[in-house]
Parts: sequence; C-alpha cells; structure tokens
Amino acid sequence: MSEKKMISIVTPCYNEEENIDELYQRIAAVMATLPYDYEHICIDNASTDGTVKRIKELAAQDKRVKLIVNARNFGHIKSPYYAIQQSNGDACVLIASDLQDPPEMIIEFVKKWEEGFKTVLAVKPESEESSVMFFLRKSYYRLITKISEVALVQNATGAGLFDRAVIDILRTIDDPYPYFRGLLCEIGFPIATVPFKQPRRQRGVTKNNFYTLYDIGMLGITNHSKVPLRLMAMSGFFLAFLSLLVAFMFFVAKLLFWDSFQLGTAPILIGIFFFGAIQAFFIGVLGEYIGSIHTQVRKMPLVVELERVNF
Repeated sequence: MSEKKMISIVTPCYNEEENIDELYQRIAAVMATLPYDYEHICIDNASTDGTVKRIKELAAQDKRVKLIVNARNFGHIKSPYYAIQQSNGDACVLIASDLQDPPEMIIEFVKKWEEGFKTVLAVKPESEESSVMFFLRKSYYRLITKISEVALVQNATGAGLFDRAVIDILRTIDDPYPYFRGLLCEIGFPIATVPFKQPRRQRGVTKNNFYTLYDIGMLGITNHSKVPLRLMAMSGFFLAFLSLLVAFMFFVAKLLFWDSFQLGTAPILIGIFFFGAIQAFFIGVLGEYIGSIHTQVRKMPLVVELERVNF
C-alpha cells in the first residue's frame, strides 16, 4: 500500500502572537478532513513579541509544527519564498498568518491540485479592507497586467498551492529578491484561481505600510516589464520634438511681431520646472531598475536562520 502524500503548509509570521493559536487550530481542523499527511512550517521574521515562544510550545505538543526563526527581519518578500523552498511535501500551501487568508481555502486549493493544476492562487475580487486601499490595489494589478511581459493573475494575494514540480523549479532560480507571483506566471504552468472575499483583520495590526507596498509594487514592475524604460526613451524623443516646435513658433512670432511680442519670464519658468520634474521622474524610474540590478549582483542569501525546531 502506497504512503499517503504530504502537504506542506507555510505560514510566515511577524508579531502574530494573538493569531497563532487560532491559525494552528483552524489548519489542523482543515487537514483532519483531507486524506493527506501534513507539516506546518512557521517562519518567524524576528518577532519582538511572544510569537516564537508560542510556536515553540505548539511544536513541543505537535511534531508536525516546524519553526524557522530568522536572525533578523528579512522582509515580507524573502522570508515566505525561503520557507517554501524548505518544504518537503508533494505540494506546498502558502497562507498568511493574520487569518486574512482563511485556512479553509486549503480545501479548495487541494481540489484544484487533484484536478491536475500545479499552481493554484487565491484571488480577492472583493475585500472588507479599506475601499480606497482596495481600489489602489486593483488599479495596480490592472496596470502590471497590461505592461508585464507575461500575463499576471489579477488580484492574487500570494496565497495558494504549489506542486512539488513548481517548488523544484523555484529552487533552481537564483533570485535574491523575487517577485513570487510573477515567477509563478513566468514558469508557465496553467494556474487555477480560488476567489474569496478577504475578511478584515480581527487581531493585531497590519505589518504593511506605504514603503512595503511601494517596494513590492516597484519590484513587480522592474522584474517583469521594460515598458517604463521604453516610455522614457519615447517621451524623450517626443519632448525634444515638442521643444523644437515651440522654439520655432516663438522664433516666427518674434520675426512677425518684433516690436510688440515679448516672451516674458513665465513661459521660461514653467518650462524649466516642467522639464525638471520630468527628468527627476525618469531618473527615479531608472534608479529603481539600477537598484534591482544592484540587488541581483550582490547575491545575498534569502534568509539567515537563527534556529530550527522539529526539522
């Protein structure tokens, strides 16, 4: 009789002490309904509260609970990606530890996997979060989908299930700062989606802020699109032509109305500020691409571990 397949469940944590118990219980309840063994991998990004202590207590009671403690906070992009690569299951599920990705979705993920999909992603066509933030997220997804060199899944949260074949491919990709959702689409396997309404966070505070959201937003653009660079080049040609045309018009106007036509300082100041702003914007975009190259060249490890439990 063949052994049961195993599913690895990865939950990245950072100061989620208030949610750990419910997260563990709901995952255990879901997996009890499925005919698979499982391991629950918690990777902690150097929490400053009692998250690590509580996970260790759970790990002492249940050997299926495994813990990786990072030496410092390596960010919300690197840490989950590293934990996925440490999984041993025939498939790996990634969900957030703040319970905004309901663990009950695992059942739907597994159904899609059993149908033959190697990649399953959770998408949120609606959410109980701030309407302004939700609108900005949807607008970003529409933008990145249009300019990306590969078709990306709109409104994907990052939660999902990934077959062992996908994990093996990810392990061969030497990317020290990956845009995970984009990589999954670049691999090319058909992607199944599981829509859900994202609930509001019940306990704790979100760890995302303007900088972290901007970071992952720019990462998606610089890693998967050359469109901004092409727009910079085309805009440069267009503005140069427009400047030449305006200069010619002023020249003709001066010749025709030599005594009455006065240029004044206003057009000069407006032109200086306008072109200065355009140049600053273009230099900033170029700097994002250079920063991405710098990160790739340094080849720093995804994560440095402080300790492991139950591995």
